[in-house]
Parts: sequence; structure tokens; C-alpha cells
Amino acid sequence: MIGKHEVVVKNRRINYRFTLYRNITILRGDSATGKTTLIEMIDSFVREGEESGVQVVCDKTCAVLSGQNWEINLGTIHDSIVFIDEGSAFVRSADFARAIYDTDNYYVIATRDSLFELPYSVKEIYGIRNKSGNKYQGTKRLYSEFYPIYDERMALQKPDTVIIEDSNSAYQFFSAVCKKEGIKCESAGGKSGLYRTIRDSKGDVVLAIADGAAFGPELERCLSLRKNKKAIFFLPESFEWLILKSGLIDGSEIQDILNHPEDFIESRKYISWERFFTALLVRESKDTYLAYTKKKLAEGYLNKREQEKILGIVRDGAGEDAFRWG
Repeated sequence: MIGKHEVVVKNRRINYRFTLYRNITILRGDSATGKTTLIEMIDSFVREGEESGVQVVCDKTCAVLSGQNWEINLGTIHDSIVFIDEGSAFVRSADFARAIYDTDNYYVIATRDSLFELPYSVKEIYGIRNKSGNKYQGTKRLYSEFYPIYDERMALQKPDTVIIEDSNSAYQFFSAVCKKEGIKCESAGGKSGLYRTIRDSKGDVVLAIADGAAFGPELERCLSLRKNKKAIFFLPESFEWLILKSGLIDGSEIQDILNHPEDFIESRKYISWERFFTALLVRESKDTYLAYTKKKLAEGYLNKREQEKILGIVRDGAGEDAFRWG
């Protein structure tokens, strides 16, 4: 499945309206926030149709996945939007992660837990907001929408330490930048190591840089570190996205793709957008002085002009003072 898809779920009393942009969307929030009500309404419509009193309007079929036979049932669902209510323990399993890797569905998962087996985006973690107040009277309809849990711009001062998610090309690029500025740069050795590396850092101000397209499971516990130290997070889609966004790589389709990635990224082929942007950059930079590989950064990216173009995108996303100190 590709593209963005609007979903409207309504009955006489409540109306949910939201748009899905990629294959995994997470619904967070405490009880009584509307997550279960939404999924129960969809389930009623699936089972009873119009007799349920529920209308579901979408250009794709909506389905609900639950129970011990989830894996068998999932095998019968194709090109659909699959909703999973909290309490479905299987969503935390490696078996579920493997099962959805090569499916052509989008998934909306209600959960209070971080799902560490799934590479979902920080931009696709939502709560449900009631736009008409907390209570209804008579047949007054409530209009509910999703709102992003993570949506911040950084007010960035010069950090003592910069921590990069892994030790690959992104680390090689930012460590070179930090060396010029006299700033310590560390690798977390992978996204699961970022929490520990930030926690154990001796710096008073820590800037953490990670691929936002797959960092969703780590977000909550990493943000909790801000209670004890000044931890700042810069979470673009990926380092490869930064390079493509900088305009360094010529390509007639690149800007169209960056403006509307959901129209180009097939969920069955790419479990996360980070993988797509990596494949796109490798393909478009092939046989040039900027030929990209994940493991080793081409020297051309460290030239002054090329470096400044990439840092310009960082500054746009992170604030005017990002990597502009002294």
C-alpha cells in the first residue's frame, strides 16, 4: 500500500476523522481517551455493517485484528487498514513484527507500551483529541482527531556532547563537524543504545541525533531523561533524508518524493521510511563523487560546500543556532 488515506468513523454521537501517512501508526493515551471506542466501532461495522449504526468511510477496507488466531487471520487481510486494540499482547512479539514486514497493509495500533520490535516513526505516534469538549448532551456529536505526541522544535545552545545513533555514515559526518567545533561526539552503537549513552554522558547539555523514521519505540524513555539533564533531540527522517533534502544529489524525481514520500514508499517493500531513503540515495548517487554507502561516508561529503549544504538542512529543522557556534 502507498499513499495517504483519510478514515472517518462515526455514529450518531461521535465522529473520528484522521489521515494515515505510513504503514505503522501508534495510538497512545490513558484509558477513556477514545482508543478502544474507535476500534470497537470499526469492529461493529465489520461484523454488522449498516445495522451496527456505525459508518466507516475510507478508500481502503478497514479491519480489526485480535485474538489467539491473529496470525491466521492476518494472512487473509490484504491492502487494508488494520486496527489493533490495546491489550493485544501479540503486538509486542517478534512474531508479529516478522508477520507484518512483507504485508501490503497499514496498521493502527492502540497501546500504552513502547513496541520495541517495530520500527515506527516519531511522527506517527498520536493521541486522540476531542474538539467539542469532554461530554455530549443529547445527540450532540463529538468530533475527534489525532494529534502528534512528538512535535517540537529545538531551542539549541552549544552542547557539551553530541551523540549519534550509530557508528555509520551519520556518525562519520557529525564527528567531523564536532571536531572542528571542539565538541565531544559519541556513537550509541544503535538506537537501543541511545538511552544508556545519554544517561551515562557527563555533559550538561547533550544533543542526540537519530533517524526519526524508526525511532518511535525509543522516544518515550529517551525523553524521560530530560528530567535530570538537558537532553535535546534532533530526529529527522534519517541522515540519508538530510542529504537528499540538501539538494546535493541531482535527480528529477527527488524533490517530488521528498514533498510527498507517502505516494512513493510501498509498505510491503519498506517497513520504515529510513530504508527507502537509504535505497533512494544509494541509487541516485551511484557513480558520482558522493556515491553513498551506509557503512563508510564518501570523502566528498566532508568538503566545505557539501558539509554546509547538509548543515543548512539541520539548521532549518533544529533552529538557527544548530551547528553555528563560536
